[in-house]
Amino acid sequence: MTSVLYDVPGPRAIARNRVLGAVTVIAVLAILGFIIWRFAVTGQFSASKWSAFTYTRVWEQFGLATLRTLAAFVSAAIGALVLGFVLALGRLSDHAWVRIPVTAVIEVFRAIPVLILMLLLYYGLPVIGIKMDTYLAVVIALIVYNGSVLAEVIRAGVESLPRGQGEAGYAIGLRKSGVMRLVLLPQAIRAMLPVIIAQLVVTLKDTALGFIITYPELLKYAKDLGSSATLDSPLIQAAIVAGAIYISLCLLLSWVASIAEKRLRSSPRSSVVVGAGEAPTTDTELIVAQRDEG
Repeated sequence: MTSVLYDVPGPRAIARNRVLGAVTVIAVLAILGFIIWRFAVTGQFSASKWSAFTYTRVWEQFGLATLRTLAAFVSAAIGALVLGFVLALGRLSDHAWVRIPVTAVIEVFRAIPVLILMLLLYYGLPVIGIKMDTYLAVVIALIVYNGSVLAEVIRAGVESLPRGQGEAGYAIGLRKSGVMRLVLLPQAIRAMLPVIIAQLVVTLKDTALGFIITYPELLKYAKDLGSSATLDSPLIQAAIVAGAIYISLCLLLSWVASIAEKRLRSSPRSSVVVGAGEAPTTDTELIVAQRDEG
């Protein structure tokens, strides 16, 4: 028996997959068990190693460091989205004098690692007499890199749509700006929303690179706390707490994104009818329906 995408496994394949799955689970549990055993042997579970987290001051500093991480992320995410849309529109321009320079900018900044951008902004610019704060260096580097990546994501989403979508927009009298704003971009954003959210999660995690240029974010404080000899140098413990906070922030961002995606898909606009009781299947049909109703 076969399906559209693959051959349905038979009894032997099912048994083999179950065995491989069981072996994988056992191997993962064995690795985790070994790590936990090594932690116990080296005293990582001792009270002295975790005593730092009994102080209110430590948790206050973790909270402040988390807020600094979020401050950098929110600014970088908004800036990257704005820059991504601007560069994507330039990349899709019919004018070569706009499209070619924008394409060059996107390719250059996508190729430069975020850390190098941060180092250039914070340590390189003072050489030519321009001094930049660590916060600005982190945010600008994240905006430039992630904005370039998002530009390609949005461009790919627009170009993946059927050609008939844009042609239908032109047929009802819309200019290119109207076609892009009312027809193509809404569909492209809905289609590429999971990829956009994934890139924003990368942006959140990349804020940790700011500790290289001494930006006082979450990883920087975890490193400083782990290096404190007076608190028995709880490096692994601080890393575990910081990692748990990062995981929580990423899960929260994914949850918010899933809610936004559900609301976009269940938008009231989809209830507009076209003709004899048929719901519009595309944004182009929706525009036609709204024009006819007006």
